[in-house]
Amino acid sequence: MTVIKQDDLVQSVADALQYISYYHPVDFIQAIHAAYEREESQAAKDAMAQILINSRMCAEGHRPICQDTGIVTVFVKVGMDVRWDMALSLDDAINEGVRRAYLNPDNVLRASILRDPAGKRTNTKDNTPAVIHYSIVPGDKLDITVAAKGGGSENKSKMVMLNPSDSIVDWVLKTVPTMGAGWCPPGMLGIGIGGTAEKAALLAKESLMEPVDMHELLARGPQNRIEELRVELYEKVNALGIGAQGLGGLTTVIDIKILDYPTHAASLPVAMIPNCAATRHVHFELDGSGPAELAVPKLEDWPKITFDTSKSRRVNLDTITPEEIASWKPGETLLLNGTMYTGRDAAHKRMVEMFARGETLPVDLRGKFIYYVGPVDPVRDEVVGPAGPTTATRMDKFTETVLDKTGLFGMIGKSERGAEGIAAIKKHKAVYLMAVGGAAYLVSKAIRKARVVAFEDLGMEAIYEFVVEDMPVSVAVDVTGESVHETAPKIWQAKIGKIPLGA
Repeated sequence: MTVIKQDDLVQSVADALQYISYYHPVDFIQAIHAAYEREESQAAKDAMAQILINSRMCAEGHRPICQDTGIVTVFVKVGMDVRWDMALSLDDAINEGVRRAYLNPDNVLRASILRDPAGKRTNTKDNTPAVIHYSIVPGDKLDITVAAKGGGSENKSKMVMLNPSDSIVDWVLKTVPTMGAGWCPPGMLGIGIGGTAEKAALLAKESLMEPVDMHELLARGPQNRIEELRVELYEKVNALGIGAQGLGGLTTVIDIKILDYPTHAASLPVAMIPNCAATRHVHFELDGSGPAELAVPKLEDWPKITFDTSKSRRVNLDTITPEEIASWKPGETLLLNGTMYTGRDAAHKRMVEMFARGETLPVDLRGKFIYYVGPVDPVRDEVVGPAGPTTATRMDKFTETVLDKTGLFGMIGKSERGAEGIAAIKKHKAVYLMAVGGAAYLVSKAIRKARVVAFEDLGMEAIYEFVVEDMPVSVAVDVTGESVHETAPKIWQAKIGKIPLGA
């Protein structure tokens, strides 16, 4: 008889979450490296170089791959013959493991979970509770898969109830371009087909826990309808030309995962959930003999990549002028130096509310840049923890007011801007710069000083003052409103040529 002890479970969950915060799955790294080697778009290649360099740095330094250390999802298969030596419920024991992991002083993980989601949205401070899915299976083992999913990719999830005669491929190809780049491609798409609405979504999420094996599938050829569908979607999604970080290129997805389930004769539920460049999940089994032992990957598993900055333009943020900003071209790489401020959703909402009341902001943003980021707390001698960008489109509704009221020169974030944001940028002759999502630890090494200057009560959403040195960014929207995220995928779709423009 297998007896699962409470502390074995708690410690295993905590260890797993620490492990996936700094170790990418090796199969994922190998797939990204292969995509990097064959990429022809220099912008996309540079983005993947930063992702690979960041991943190796995190593996060496045991710090988070991404500043968004995710909402925890746990899949638990409970053997019917398992017995328990626990004072806590199974849910509470798993959440205690989450709490222990996220509050670990040696590698603090960002707490992003808010209670009362439709009301006050108050941070729980320890990233609990996890989202837990159970199934009861034969046997005497406890089988667990732990994942941490970032908000940027989770927010791009899609679900539809198709008619039985509708094409799943057509729906995916129509839907993926509407997701933008906020899910930080290149990554994977998990697709759930059948069951009911909630079952399809669960299948899609669960499929993302499977290993990257598209290269093996392509080598041997598909052997059933699901594998045929995976290959078809892999080829056609990549032919859209979206590319790494939405900058245009050959690789948008490194794999397509599909799970299906019987469904009603009148229904065809389909859910699609993307996994980003910070793919984080690990599987382990408890058999009563103690906590799980997670195999430590070898540093040789990571390629040694360099990021060439020799052709990049250095910019002094403390002396920048509108004339200099006007000379920047979409797609150009810049190295930022000097002072910038941070601010994301909660800070923008508060600033706009202060403007409406006629109040003065506690920080002067005139002639400055604001970076959309919520950093991880620092440990040891760090100035700041991993500090990668958050999805910029969430700030679009605030952009006109903030630019108009502050005299801000520009913004830095990840992925594309929407029509509302671009219109405000063009009107005020501002600029939007893109940092690579999935390179948070690498970005943090460019931050030389950091201090909270406003809204301290907002925690990771407070306004910081950063002093940066050679922080790499790309010009994503210039002062004329031209967006590289709109132009580059069309160029690369035409180059790839498998799907005609406008299809």
